[in-house]
Amino acid sequence: MKVRRKKNPHNTKLWINTMIGVLCGFIVVVFIIVLLTQTGKPKVEQQLSPAANAQAPVATQTEAPTEAPTEPPALLTYPTPADNLTELTASNISSEHAVLLDVENNTVLAQRDPDARIYPASMTKIMTLLVAAEHIENMDDTFTMTYEIIAPLIEAEASRAGFEEGETVSLKDLMYGIALPSGADATTAIAIYLCGSEDEFVKLMNEKVEELGLKNTHFTNASGLYDPNHYSTATDIAMLMSAVMENDTCREILGTYQYTTTATEQHPEGILLESTMYSRMYGNEVTGISIDAGKTGYTDEAGNCLVSYATDTEGKHFIAVTAKGPTYWRAVFDTFAIYGLIHNGYPMPTDLSPVETDENGSAVDPTDTFTDTTDTAVPALSLIHI
Repeated sequence: MKVRRKKNPHNTKLWINTMIGVLCGFIVVVFIIVLLTQTGKPKVEQQLSPAANAQAPVATQTEAPTEAPTEPPALLTYPTPADNLTELTASNISSEHAVLLDVENNTVLAQRDPDARIYPASMTKIMTLLVAAEHIENMDDTFTMTYEIIAPLIEAEASRAGFEEGETVSLKDLMYGIALPSGADATTAIAIYLCGSEDEFVKLMNEKVEELGLKNTHFTNASGLYDPNHYSTATDIAMLMSAVMENDTCREILGTYQYTTTATEQHPEGILLESTMYSRMYGNEVTGISIDAGKTGYTDEAGNCLVSYATDTEGKHFIAVTAKGPTYWRAVFDTFAIYGLIHNGYPMPTDLSPVETDENGSAVDPTDTFTDTTDTAVPALSLIHI
């Protein structure tokens, strides 16, 4: 006799629930797999308009390659040689490096080894001036000079404008102190005022180098003191000067012969500041040319340097740079001769006599002028402002 067991309704319900659970688990696993396969795909950054969606073709599996980010274009472009380019030699000028730039046409009219690395010395300060002019909001704001700024400069025998410890000076006076007497005290003060330290200010200078597109220039300080990693070229300095002269503040300061600072407790009558360039020239020595602005420079390694900006009688603008000259007078006379090429306004030497120099390339007699076979020598003392 067979005994039939009665089905247990509880077991049936358990089996149904198990099957439903398995099915739900399977659905969840499939959903997770689909989600994971979509996670690595890039998201669309822009939504198409409805009209664009209606006209857009169906996307294919191949995605367009991502373009690499592009750098902003440089503000300056390197000049090209003029058709009548003059190649200068040691028979023409004493400076080992030189360039004459036609600003409007961005062409080089004359040159001597213009792209070799040079140490710019205080020509550096035209960049210092430009960066400061672009970041100072109020030229009437003031800065108080400190012992920590002045003492090291005295010890290093660096050129100074003459501000003293505890003296409160306007930023405008500091700017003139940078450009005219080439004061390292004013340079350091401006750097600290704007950035807290000279090192941080130099970062702004090198950012400006990159912005302008100067490929052969790098700064390590704001004054132009020698450092093997502080360098430029005659071409780059000429390009930089073209940008500097676009700034109204820089153009006015670099074109000033003398300036008296605001009276202070330390200097009740102010300080008379004088341009190191205009103390060596009037600016009208070259017929048809007016030298409107400029900055000198000197270190043992850099030699005597000069960057200047000139205008001819037709209103055209030119920039001359000389570097590694044996004396400051040679740098000045080289500049006159170079500008003279524009309108035949100053004799160009053809057989320049050499200068006796020391191991650094500086003249043994720093007051030396020059003589050449065309008898165009100019007595140095006749150019000094009296």
